[in-house]
Amino acid sequence: MSDVSGPIPADLVPPSGLLWAGMARREITPPVGIYARMWGAAAGDVAEGIHRPLYATVLAMSEGADRPPLLLASMDLGWWQRSEDEWHVRGGLIEGLHLDPARVMVACVHTHAGASICLEDADKPGGNLIGGFLDQVRAGLIEAAREALARLAPVIMTWAYGRCDLAANRDLPEPGGSRVVCGFNPAHPADDTVLVGRICDSAGRIKATLVNYACHPTTLAWENRLISPDYVGAMRALVERDTAGAPCLFLLGAAGDLAPREQYTGDTALADANGRRLGYAVLAVLESMLPPGRCLTYAGLVESGAALAVWARKTFAPSSVVLAERIDVELPLKPLPAEDQVRREMECCGDRVLVERLRRKVRVLRLVGSGPSCRMPAWIWRVGGAVFVGQANEAYSGLQVELRRRFPQVAVAVLNLVNGSCGYLSPPELHDSDIYQVWQSPFDRAALPGLIAACERTIGALLARGE
Repeated sequence: MSDVSGPIPADLVPPSGLLWAGMARREITPPVGIYARMWGAAAGDVAEGIHRPLYATVLAMSEGADRPPLLLASMDLGWWQRSEDEWHVRGGLIEGLHLDPARVMVACVHTHAGASICLEDADKPGGNLIGGFLDQVRAGLIEAAREALARLAPVIMTWAYGRCDLAANRDLPEPGGSRVVCGFNPAHPADDTVLVGRICDSAGRIKATLVNYACHPTTLAWENRLISPDYVGAMRALVERDTAGAPCLFLLGAAGDLAPREQYTGDTALADANGRRLGYAVLAVLESMLPPGRCLTYAGLVESGAALAVWARKTFAPSSVVLAERIDVELPLKPLPAEDQVRREMECCGDRVLVERLRRKVRVLRLVGSGPSCRMPAWIWRVGGAVFVGQANEAYSGLQVELRRRFPQVAVAVLNLVNGSCGYLSPPELHDSDIYQVWQSPFDRAALPGLIAACERTIGALLARGE
């Protein structure tokens, strides 16, 4: 027999924040004909059309109208390959609006159906359009940020976790082989957590939603010739349709090992179906939320044959704490080849796919250097009852699972591909396997545990400061 004795439960208070916020968006769809070879197996080089438009969406948050803001941006882009291109966009925002770099996170949704954002591809077919596209992205981001700041107003931000089975494990032991290949592994469980943030005004109207979910946007692959935000576009459209047009900000989670079960296609209908799966899960989470500033409290018993425990809604005061830290984490590197050695391999290689791998390796070497380790930044913010953790690499889902386990009292949003991109951060036990996420990355087996430990220390300090 189970033991049901114990004290009366405490109030069930959702993670919430009382703050000022504003959101705005600009379209950043690139021109048809731009270089868009995102897959080594692709037969074509340029975008031949548009499936759905691409956007830059910016959320401004602050303790008050006269307090320093936080700017959180999500852009429908793939990933950065050069720090110079990334800084051209983010640096333009920081310098143009005189912002504190510790208070700016610019995340990519990581679509694999976007255009190149690397100026070194300018000599490729359609590469002459990349420079203008980067300028367009920069201008759109700055415009959206200015508008978001102008829209700052008092709000309540409320968070809740849910589930969506779109994300599946993508580390599959090769049937009949010795490798671990990148595709759906039905035998391995996946972190299918979706975290939803709801921003409401004083009248309880939804002004914006945030969706933090870990799943590679790789529905559309080498057969696709269209620009697309992948599943993110349909998810966003569905959520906005059912929230009276309130903008939805998508934040890619720690998705190093997660992707849709059905992917690698040219079928845009499948990308939209994947997006609707996530969108309906988000709407289910929104339906589960109490009104802003309300919690559940135990209200006593009603005798009605059975003794009925009654829970009632009551008001509470959400936290108004807003804090931001940028930390540098020393991540160990594997023994790496010299850049000139990799370049010589490129010159002797006639395989187009292998040449692309080597070209990307050169760019990674430039980012991390040649020492035993490199310092990688992470951005950690506390906003009321939520914590945002942003970092540039493609971390495995263990990053978000561990941080949420260690800090269950707050909502923890973990973001990959923030303010740059470099390599994968995979669990130590995978580093003895022949797997892309290990051999692609410059980081050694202790890197992911080191990042988790550093983030845990900083989150703990921010929560202590806010008490």
